[in-house]
Amino acid sequence: MTIPDPSPRRRPTVLVPACQRLLGPHPFLIAGKKYLDAVRLAGALPLVVPWAEPDELDALLDLADGVLLTGSPSNVHPARFGEAVHDTTLPLDPQRDAWTLPLIPKVIARGMPLLAICRGFQETNVALGGSLHQAVQEVPGLHDHRARDGDLVEVQYGLSHPVQVQPGGVLARVLGTDAVQVNSVHGQGIHRLADGLRVEALAPDGLVEAFSVAQAAGSGFAGGFALGVQWHPEWQAADNPVSLAMLRAFGAACQDYRDLHRPPSR
Repeated sequence: MTIPDPSPRRRPTVLVPACQRLLGPHPFLIAGKKYLDAVRLAGALPLVVPWAEPDELDALLDLADGVLLTGSPSNVHPARFGEAVHDTTLPLDPQRDAWTLPLIPKVIARGMPLLAICRGFQETNVALGGSLHQAVQEVPGLHDHRARDGDLVEVQYGLSHPVQVQPGGVLARVLGTDAVQVNSVHGQGIHRLADGLRVEALAPDGLVEAFSVAQAAGSGFAGGFALGVQWHPEWQAADNPVSLAMLRAFGAACQDYRDLHRPPSR
């Protein structure tokens, strides 16, 4: 596995999709700083993409060596997996859905490294044909995985429960352990896992907390790192050995992809 080069000239480029927010009557396109910081911790340069038309996706991917799909307050629109909206008070972002969902299969088809976090984890499952529980806390046998609104952000994003890392997968190789503690700030979760995804970690109630793309996982890190996690490894990642291990593995995969597909000019 290649160690990412710290020199900016040699860093791989990672696309980070933005979300749409209304500030007053005006739509803005934003990406959380903690995700951009995480890309830099991975040894890569973040490139925020506001949104894209269908005919722009391949051109954007031609610029990149990896993709990080961020978390967001918004949910994937349930129409994308054949359901009506369960709770109309929860935020949606159909503009993000419109271009990230078709982007994801293209990323995987290229063998481009992918790290999908929280909403990104959920939209990857939906993009590949899976479905979501819209309210995990209402599903018999599943726990409430949401944070409490009144808590300080440090409490909301604090370690909440263990996950069981499945043997023989990407996470097991990256982390070298069979259990880690994670935070938990999500209301939706995996219902039907998409074909071609491999379970990488489970919560104590059996909810899928991490998956990899099976066709990518079998090829190691070089152009084959495609991992999704339901928790937020980007939160205070510099002080979290588990997060650092994941980000460095992602960064190494992005460096390998760059060296293979976009070697530096001599």
